[in-house]
Amino acid sequence: MTITETGVGADHFRTALAQHAAGVVVVTARPEGVPVGLTATSFSSVSLDPPLVSFYVDRSSTTWPWLRLADHFAVNVLAGDQHDLATRFARRGIDRFGPPTRWRPGPHETPLLDDVSAHLICVPHTTIDIGDHVLVVGLVTAAATGPARPLLYHRGRYGRFLPH
Repeated sequence: MTITETGVGADHFRTALAQHAAGVVVVTARPEGVPVGLTATSFSSVSLDPPLVSFYVDRSSTTWPWLRLADHFAVNVLAGDQHDLATRFARRGIDRFGPPTRWRPGPHETPLLDDVSAHLICVPHTTIDIGDHVLVVGLVTAAATGPARPLLYHRGRYGRFLPH
């Protein structure tokens, strides 16, 4: 079977996807004793049995080569007031874990960000190269939740979830 259609243009595709509100997470790890982390809005649950979650990383990410070395990682589900933290972990060339970032070592020395909505501790399960990204699937080995409502990303801006 040959597929002859071409995909929609990148700008048009990005504009359409901006209509979808997404939760915001920061994925953290500590390979070789060095804390690393990145912001992701592509996070989702995959399976309940076994408990799997996923996110995508741009292949050009400077964090991915380090993150892929980790034997554990944490998904920090950001709280509605943590848009500055999301922006910080999306920037390149800065110390993401320096002040004002508040964090502590969790299980397996995995960095856990303070005051988030939830923490998920994961072990790498599967990675797959897809287009210009890498799909990362993790097996959740521990989870904790807090009272805060989550941070959302919509139309290029961060916001809070307000239930009806």
